[in-house]
Amino acid sequence: MLATSLDVETSAYEAASGWHIRPEGACKGDVCVPLPDDVRSEGGDRLRLDKLAERIGAPLVHDEERGLYAIGPSTTTGRALTTAEAPELELPDLDGNPFRLSSLRGQKVLLVAWASW
Repeated sequence: MLATSLDVETSAYEAASGWHIRPEGACKGDVCVPLPDDVRSEGGDRLRLDKLAERIGAPLVHDEERGLYAIGPSTTTGRALTTAEAPELELPDLDGNPFRLSSLRGQKVLLVAWASW
């Protein structure tokens, strides 16, 4: 979700994230995370993204130049990596021969991904 302030409407956050803010906390599927009082406004119609992100384990970044905040998916619903094991990857090497990532198993490997857009 993108926002221009850390203070956002509850309904906008619910529509963008799939989380539902209830009296018992932030709920998504079978998961409910209790929320401290400082997450919700007095009437419950607004949320503090920084406090919410911390509670549900979601990344929050601020682009000061553009005046935007972005909150990503939470880690409480299983979207976080559970291991550091990369999936099998096969690409041609510089000579055109197939190279498999698994050939480096047991070694420390740094993967760098890049896109032009």
